[in-house]
Amino acid sequence: MKSVALHNLGCKVNAYELEVIGQKLQKKGYFIVPFEGKADIYIVNTCTVTNIADRKSRQMLHRAKKRNPDAIVVAVGCYVQNGSEEKLLDESIDLAVGNNRKKDLPEILAAFLKERETGGTNLSLAGKTLHHTSIVDIAAQRDYEEMGLMDCREHTRAYIKIQDGCNQFCSYCIIPYVRGRVRSRRQEDILAEVASLAERGYKEVVLTGIHISSYGMDFAGKAEGDYLTGDKGGTALLNLIRSVSEVNGISRIRLGSLEPRIITEKFAAGLAGLTKVCPHFHLSLQSGCDRTLKRMNRHYTAGEYSDRVKILRSAFFRPAITTDVIVGFPQETEEEFRETECFVREMAFYEMHVFKYSAREGTVAAAMHGQIPESIKSERSAVLLALEKEQSNGYRRDYIGKKIRILTEDTLEKEGHLYRVGHTETYVKAAFPIARRLSNDGYLPDTGGNQLVEGRVTGFLEDEILLMDI
Repeated sequence: MKSVALHNLGCKVNAYELEVIGQKLQKKGYFIVPFEGKADIYIVNTCTVTNIADRKSRQMLHRAKKRNPDAIVVAVGCYVQNGSEEKLLDESIDLAVGNNRKKDLPEILAAFLKERETGGTNLSLAGKTLHHTSIVDIAAQRDYEEMGLMDCREHTRAYIKIQDGCNQFCSYCIIPYVRGRVRSRRQEDILAEVASLAERGYKEVVLTGIHISSYGMDFAGKAEGDYLTGDKGGTALLNLIRSVSEVNGISRIRLGSLEPRIITEKFAAGLAGLTKVCPHFHLSLQSGCDRTLKRMNRHYTAGEYSDRVKILRSAFFRPAITTDVIVGFPQETEEEFRETECFVREMAFYEMHVFKYSAREGTVAAAMHGQIPESIKSERSAVLLALEKEQSNGYRRDYIGKKIRILTEDTLEKEGHLYRVGHTETYVKAAFPIARRLSNDGYLPDTGGNQLVEGRVTGFLEDEILLMDI
């Protein structure tokens, strides 16, 4: 049987989907080999969120073809879903598969191989898309494409995809065009996957998707528009989380990125009532200036965002709030940037991902006047990155002297000593020594990975890793 090499670019959803694809191929008899070596088939799960992502996707496809010119190179996902005919006719691409056909990739590949044996495939657009069937109009799709994970590469934490698509249409974002409208996964399918992973020993699950705050809007009969403007926004997601928390064997539930407006008193209280929910919330901000937010077509103000953070901090004890910020968005003045800087300082985030705005062809923002020079973007990025490091260190430092609990994951060797490393509920990394003498006749045993271990924080092992005594 043929060998297959897999490579992922982009988000956690992409990573999840590629794992499912790999497991399906293995079940069909293919054997998986490292991407860095020679393979019969290379599958690149592409990304197109920025022009840089496009370039990386092209580079990886070209690299695969260069490693084995006789191999079949399969371009999968966002890059080809958004691809012009010129992109798809790249000689490095033999087969192109769109986002909503990923679940069928083994069957598509089998059909492609059969056609190739009979000389039916070629480098034309029809040849690369199985007569225009492997890439279809994703905007017309209304049903979730079921993909289930049997196992994970990580030994402790499993990512579970609960929905696809986005209806928000932020002015800088191409994702709604390549992922389509919101499509939610059936709760019974999600719970079956969670239960299966729990049986395999996974203790932590992360509910992820393209816009998980919109989970269930299609179940409520809404295919278009903004689910969070109504009074039922978040109800389906909260009900799902409650059901996941009842699965035996699962100790922790994390949530992917949340729309700020989903955080209501009711929603936060519902989460706080579930002991398995980790007090770690990623609320995407993008800007702390209302004028910039309006140009971005974000659907909240800085004040409304602040109110949502206050709700979380009232419902949970010292929750970890993380975020994303874009600097150098078109027309962003120095005054607007300073508003964002002041707002970020006030919010005191645990972590903040800072991105320099990158014009994405095909979006509203790319055509806006007032594009900001790269040098100014770099200056503003440096300011926020320095602030992020200060705030993140302060959040971690507050744990010194306090008891914490981590889910152990891997080991770290430092200066000749071994440490077991894991994350707290708030996703702070911590470690403890695994070969320290306890007394004259014993050693502290290594608990191994995937164990919940409590201890008291004594300081820092490294800048971003707490040291704990158990």
